[in-house]
Amino acid sequence: MDLVLSALDDLFLDNLYTEWPRDYWVRQSVSLFWISLIGVNVLYFVFSTFAYWFLFDHELKKHPKYLKNQISREIWLSFTSFPITAIVTTPWFLFEVRGYSKLYHSIDDYGLPYFIFSMFAFLMFTDFGVYWIHRFEHHPALYGWLHKPHHTWKVSTPFASFAFHPLDGYFQSLPIHIFVYLMPFNAYAYLASFVFIQFWTISIHDSAYFVSHPWINSAAHHTVHHLEFNYNYGQYFTLWSTISS
Repeated sequence: MDLVLSALDDLFLDNLYTEWPRDYWVRQSVSLFWISLIGVNVLYFVFSTFAYWFLFDHELKKHPKYLKNQISREIWLSFTSFPITAIVTTPWFLFEVRGYSKLYHSIDDYGLPYFIFSMFAFLMFTDFGVYWIHRFEHHPALYGWLHKPHHTWKVSTPFASFAFHPLDGYFQSLPIHIFVYLMPFNAYAYLASFVFIQFWTISIHDSAYFVSHPWINSAAHHTVHHLEFNYNYGQYFTLWSTISS
C-alpha cells in the first residue's frame, strides 16, 4: 500500500496535509483508511455491477430461496461494513508503510525464480488460512453473530460477495496481511493481489459456472457451500476440504 500512498502524496496529499510531514503516523493512518475505504468500494461496485449485468443468470431471481429486495440488502450490508473493516485493517497497512513488513519493490532484489515461488506460496498460504478461519466461523459459538449474515444469501448474486459482518471480512483477510510479515513479497504483486482477490470473491458468488475443475473452488463449489454450509471453505482451491473430509 506504500505505492498508492506515495503516489497520492505526490499528487495532492502533500498540499492537503500542510502541517503534517509524510512520515507522521496519524497522517499515514488517515490516508490509508481512506485509500482502503474508497478502493474497496470502487472495486466492489465496478466488478459486481459488471458481473451482475453480464455474467449473472437473472433467472435465479425466480428461485424460491432468492429473497425480496435481496440485491439492495446485499449492497447495504457491504456498504455499511466497509468502513469498520477499513478501520481495523488500517494498522496492518500502517506497519507495512512504516517498514515492518517484508515487502520489497524490485524483482531483482530476490530474483525472478523467488518471485514466482512467492506467488505460489502466497496463494497456498492465504487459501490455507482462509479455509481454517472460514471453517472456525461455522462453529456454533461464532456462526450466529459473525458469519450467518453472509449465509442469508442462499442464492447469491455478485453483490453478496462482500455482504459480510465487518469483522467476518476482516478475519478472512488476515492471511493476506500476515503473509507479507513472514516472507518477502513484491509490493506490486501485493497490490495486485487485492484486485485479484476482489475479482475472485465476486466470481465465486456470480453463479456463472465457467470453471468445473474439481480442484478449483469455483462458483459451483461456493454455491454448494451457501446452500449446504458444511463444505468448500477455501478461497481458491478445494484441496483443504478434500484433505479434511
